[in-house]
Amino acid sequence: MALQKLKAYDEFVEFITAAPSIQEIAAYFMSEEAQSRISELLDANQSRRLTDAESAELDDYQELGRIVRRMKIKAHTRLAAQTAKKPESIS
Repeated sequence: MALQKLKAYDEFVEFITAAPSIQEIAAYFMSEEAQSRISELLDANQSRRLTDAESAELDDYQELGRIVRRMKIKAHTRLAAQTAKKPESIS
């Protein structure tokens, strides 16, 4: 497991275990460092064959990305449900 990838997973675990609000979950993004590494791997994949380690790292990033997307979709769904349940204020 590459050091960069470990950092992205560690960041995600730290975020989740900090008991974020639904709003914070909906707004979550991987760090710029992790996003930069993903871009590097995707660019490298376009210009050459990735090493086995790079390919595994990219696969892991993609899996983490799927988890983050699912988490954010669920958070947005809950926020929408909360908003729909709120009674309109009478002016």
